[in-house]
Amino acid sequence: MTQDWAAVDGYIAGKLLGNDPVLEGALAANAAGGLPPIDVSAAQGRMLELFARMSGARRILEVGTLGGYSTIWLARALPADGQLVTLELEPHHAEVARVNLARAGIGDRCEVRVGSAVDTLAAMVAAGEGPFDLVFIDADKPSNVAYLEAALALTRPGGMILVDNVIREGNILDPDNADPRVIGTRALFDAVSAEPRLDATAIQTVGDKGWDGFLMAMVRGG
Repeated sequence: MTQDWAAVDGYIAGKLLGNDPVLEGALAANAAGGLPPIDVSAAQGRMLELFARMSGARRILEVGTLGGYSTIWLARALPADGQLVTLELEPHHAEVARVNLARAGIGDRCEVRVGSAVDTLAAMVAAGEGPFDLVFIDADKPSNVAYLEAALALTRPGGMILVDNVIREGNILDPDNADPRVIGTRALFDAVSAEPRLDATAIQTVGDKGWDGFLMAMVRGG
């Protein structure tokens, strides 16, 4: 079945996305740099771009840069004077991402900040940065609730918060699962469920990345 999912992803990409030397080059640079192959799929990347375009995003915040593959998709939705801030823990990953963003011709719109995202986000909230129109969270799962709380403080009313990897092969159904990533994801669902400022849902996905999904939330008041 997983093989079929990947084949369908290939069909979707071939029919609707086509070849993209910039994005393919970014993935090649990531591999050459020793980064783990955990980027979103091409179809998911286009989905992120479309969400950003539909929301009219001018300012985007990304938590979890890796090598900048998803960053490129998101930044392509921005107007010429738009801005994307992306947070990355590992200095080497951040350097690979900066090179990829420059090669994609969007380095002037993207700022890569290095360090603990929890600490960086706290500093951003304290400094009154924002508001952002869209926040994409794709980093360490045990910190999901902390990322959500910061995103709420930094996102405008009517803005969107997207979180990747929220199904985890269905393991979110198991309350006894001891995997910190599953525990963090279940805590995220609990936090969103209890948050009156959010209207949310989650969508399961299958494909190149196996069985997983995205949580999508809109901040009320827009």
